[in-house]
Amino acid sequence: MKRSTLYFSAPYQISIQEKPLPSPADGQVLIETQISAISPGTELLVYRGQAPTDIPLDETISDLRGKLGYPLKYGYAAVGRVTALGADVAPEWLHRLVFAFHPHESHFVASPTELVPVPSALAPEEAALLPNVETAVNLVMDGQPLIGEHVAVFGQGVVGLLTTALLACFPLGRLVTLDRYPLRRQKSLALGAHASLDPAAVPGDLAQIVAPVQGMSSYPGADLTYELSGSPDALDQAIAATGFSGRVIVGSWYGRKRVELDLGGRFHRSRVRLVSSQVSTISPEWRGRWSKSRRLDVAWQMIQRIRPAHLITHRFPIARASQAYALLDENPEEAIQVILTY
Repeated sequence: MKRSTLYFSAPYQISIQEKPLPSPADGQVLIETQISAISPGTELLVYRGQAPTDIPLDETISDLRGKLGYPLKYGYAAVGRVTALGADVAPEWLHRLVFAFHPHESHFVASPTELVPVPSALAPEEAALLPNVETAVNLVMDGQPLIGEHVAVFGQGVVGLLTTALLACFPLGRLVTLDRYPLRRQKSLALGAHASLDPAAVPGDLAQIVAPVQGMSSYPGADLTYELSGSPDALDQAIAATGFSGRVIVGSWYGRKRVELDLGGRFHRSRVRLVSSQVSTISPEWRGRWSKSRRLDVAWQMIQRIRPAHLITHRFPIARASQAYALLDENPEEAIQVILTY
């Protein structure tokens, strides 16, 4: 029996390699993958050759600690069942459905400490969205939305939509999302956004449209804005949509794409704050009471609350993975979450 492993061979090139099935060593288990989710943001940077080469891909995930170099295994959302145990592994691990931050691969070995048991109430498709839901939880924590605030979210890809779903749980004054694609705007409204706009079609002052002047304030604009589109141009729009002393949470990873900003006008006088948010760490202000395991537990709870499997638009067997990445690259208006099956 063989295992199938997805490799990014070069920019815009995917290959599937067949290798002998591994055997678990002492303290390891063998997992047979059922599905894995493609991250349409991060993985497209790798697919297009736009990821930076001077930093580790992810220092917090053992399989991704090296720097970018082709051929490359990548991915971090695998769900499968434990099919074999090495010595010194508790027997209750056998046949357990587990999640792993592991590249796209039909079989792999891991230590139980690297695995997260999937709650019995969840299907594998829902569990595969755990990293994106955890990212959304982290974004909400970093944004710290307050009751009655006006919030804008640029980008309604899967992370943007999940962030919108969580923000819709808060008693906000207004929740406005912005995305170029009608399919995503429709999903956004269904998840609780008060309005979802095409940023290219917004007439006039973006700040006034996202959050009009109210009360004593002479400054329109959102109190809290998220930039989750992955497009450098959107960051300038996000700043323009933010009001006096507002905060912009930058959750996009632009890779090697450059960002050009207009910081010479209203930005300077409006005291707008730019905050970087990334899920591999927890903000220092939370670390006294929060750990990554606590945040992961909250992400599982949010999956059970918002049931995000409806965001999966396409399923491809791993043998057709090249078509999956081509779809996300060439026709993003048709896809939200794409998963690979085994």
